[in-house]
Amino acid sequence: MISTHKNRPWLGAISLMLALGAGALAQGAPEPMPVDNRVAAALQQVSAERIRANIEKLVSFGTRLTISAQDPDSIKAGHGVGAAREWIKSEFERYSKDCGGCLEVKTDSFTEPAADRIPQPTVITNVYAVLKGTDAENAKRIVLVTGHYDSRPSDTLDVKADAPGANDDGSGTAVSLECARVLSKLKFPATIIFLTVAGEEQGLNGSQHFAKMAKEQGWDLEAVLNNDIVGGDKSKEQDHSVVRVFSEGLPAAATEQEIRRIRGLGGENDSGSRQLARYIAEVGRAYDPGVKPQLVFRLDRYLRGGDHYSFNQQGFAAVRFTEFREDFHHQHQNVRTENGIEYGDLTKFVDFDYVAHVARLNAATLAALAAAPAPPANVHLLAKDLENDSTLKWEAAPGGLATGYEVLWRATTSPEWEYVLKIGNATRWTLNLSKDNVIFAVRAMDAQGHRSLPVVPLPER
Repeated sequence: MISTHKNRPWLGAISLMLALGAGALAQGAPEPMPVDNRVAAALQQVSAERIRANIEKLVSFGTRLTISAQDPDSIKAGHGVGAAREWIKSEFERYSKDCGGCLEVKTDSFTEPAADRIPQPTVITNVYAVLKGTDAENAKRIVLVTGHYDSRPSDTLDVKADAPGANDDGSGTAVSLECARVLSKLKFPATIIFLTVAGEEQGLNGSQHFAKMAKEQGWDLEAVLNNDIVGGDKSKEQDHSVVRVFSEGLPAAATEQEIRRIRGLGGENDSGSRQLARYIAEVGRAYDPGVKPQLVFRLDRYLRGGDHYSFNQQGFAAVRFTEFREDFHHQHQNVRTENGIEYGDLTKFVDFDYVAHVARLNAATLAALAAAPAPPANVHLLAKDLENDSTLKWEAAPGGLATGYEVLWRATTSPEWEYVLKIGNATRWTLNLSKDNVIFAVRAMDAQGHRSLPVVPLPER
């Protein structure tokens, strides 16, 4: 049925028939992702009370508007974006001290020129902590979680108005901080970055600068998890069992040639960001963090944007986490009550248990990726001849962690991978299955079952 492994084609056919039963490709459903007991234990350490304390602290700065005060006196008084920045930095440093200096705490500062929402040149500072990978080669691979710590009132130029920003995006900042706290106690082959950016409300300034830096410095940035408005606003219509995961389809950084190939082969649903979204869904099923990822196959919500797009523009796989239903009275609004309606992004509207669930999903995804082998390299689907068999080939996953590979496939109309074939430590496989009818991918695995992101093959003519 399926087939050839080098000079012993019968091995592939027999092993598949034993695994699936005589009859059927359609029965080879992917097995659940194995649970890493270290990670499962760490997820139990995620604390809704700590998240509450962190969001309340962020709100206490009065405003975190990017163009608000950051002079020494304001920082000392605990007011403005500068005070928030210094506090976040001190939290990362505290976590590092608790783990014996395992985190490298850094800042990325730059001066943003005057623009529509920035009346004069303004220093913007991103704050982040690096948990360096333990394996020399795999430490070059990076996975990243981020949230923006700036906030805004109704007017993005009003530096005096109260802008608590509890949900948007104190919640996302709290996710980055909590992930850093619990995962810094563990070791992974690959590197994890816990990032908080500023300038989001003024035009994604902080994330654009950071993403460009990553691109210019040649970072092997495999995945970016952006958390923005994950507070689970306490509206009656909210669904606290779900968090939306937005992902781009056609890659923002695709060249004209790549766009033509994607259109010709039906790859609009197979960007790196879509593979990351599917991976998050697998992680959610394995670790049951308390919230289910709902995959939304579009870049973002209508009329809105977020920091993941800055990374998409540089060619990185990046997704956005956002609560199921937003209450727009509690976003981008001055704190007030009008006609019996409360406006403003206040702490009392945040569900801290929900934020903790989202933090667990993020932490589990970061850990799963950082523990896994690198994805296989140069994955191709042979397309030189008209034939119904499909042959895939690839190069071994760099870094030396992979002990085997899996071929995945799904109908072109299916949102997630439907079938899988374990093939051991091969780098070429032929299936008696028409490439015209399905989408293929290949992923690497290690001896413990950690899985890399899937790679959809390029055609080789």
